[in-house]
Amino acid sequence: MIFKYLFYLLIFPGFLFASIFGMIVGWVDRKVSARVQFRVGPPFFQNFLDVFKLWGKEVILVKNSPYFIFIAAPIIAFASVLITSTLVGTAGFLHLGIGGDLIFIIYLMVIYSVALILGASSTGNIYSSIGAGREMKLLLADELAFILVILVPIIKSGYKINLIDILNFQHANGMIIGSASGIIAFIVGIICLQAKMAMQPFDIPEAETEIVGGPLMEYSGPLLAFWQLAHFMMYVFLPLLLVILFWGGISFSSVGSIIAGILKYLLIVVLMILMKNTNPRLRTDTAIGFFWKIASPLALVAVILAILGV
Repeated sequence: MIFKYLFYLLIFPGFLFASIFGMIVGWVDRKVSARVQFRVGPPFFQNFLDVFKLWGKEVILVKNSPYFIFIAAPIIAFASVLITSTLVGTAGFLHLGIGGDLIFIIYLMVIYSVALILGASSTGNIYSSIGAGREMKLLLADELAFILVILVPIIKSGYKINLIDILNFQHANGMIIGSASGIIAFIVGIICLQAKMAMQPFDIPEAETEIVGGPLMEYSGPLLAFWQLAHFMMYVFLPLLLVILFWGGISFSSVGSIIAGILKYLLIVVLMILMKNTNPRLRTDTAIGFFWKIASPLALVAVILAILGV
C-alpha cells in the first residue's frame, strides 16, 4: 500500500509527471507568448535545460540573513505544490481521492504563498521585501474570490467537499458549467488562477521591470529550481482543478472523451496565456480593488445563484 502512495506522489500524477508536463506547458506559454509578440520563442527543451542548469549551480546565501527560513521556504512551497498536484491528479486521472481534499487544496495553496512571503522577507533585500509585501496583498485580494468560486461546485453537488463526489455528481446530473452560477464562477476562477500563478496582469509580486524579480531575486541554484518547478507544476493542477470542478473532469471511457478532456484543459491554458499577453500589469491597489469590488462580488452572486439552484 505504501509503495502505491509513493508511486502516486513521486511518479504519477505527482512529481515526475507534473514537473515534466508542467515544463512542457510552460514551453507552450513561452512559445505562444513569443508568437503574439512576433518573436521566435525558445526551443522545446529550454525549460528542462534551465532547471537542470540550476541544479548544478551554487546556492548563494545572503550574509546575516536567517539561513534556515531562506532555505526551508522553497522546499516547503515545493512540497505543498507537490501534494496538491498529487491530490488533484489522483482525482482527475485515477478517480481516487481522500475525504475533504478540497479543504486540503485551499490550505496547501495558502502555504505556498506564505512560504514565498517568508522566503523573500528573509533575504534582507529591499526588492525582495517589496515583492513579499505585494504577494501578501495579492493573497489577501484573491483568496476570498477563489474560495467563493470553489463553494459553487460544493453547493451544486449537494455540499460535497470531495473532488470525487463532485465529479460523480456531474456525471449523473451534467456539468456545473452548464448553469448560470457555474459560468460566472468559472470565469472568476480563471482570473483567480491568473493571480495565483502571478501571471499578467497580476504579476505584481515579481514585476521584473520594476523590482527585478521581487521575492525570487536573491535565490539561485537548486533553491531557485524548487521555485521554478513549483510554478511549472501549477500549470498542471490549477487548470485541471477547474476542469474537475466545473467541466466534469477528464473521462477515459473512450478516445473521444479523452480528446475532449484534453481540449478543456488546453482551452483554460490558452485563455490564461492570452490574458497574460493582452493585459498590462495592474497596480497593487488596482488589483486589490478589482478582486474586492468586482471579482469577489461576482463570485458571491454565483454562490447565491447556486444556493437558489440556478
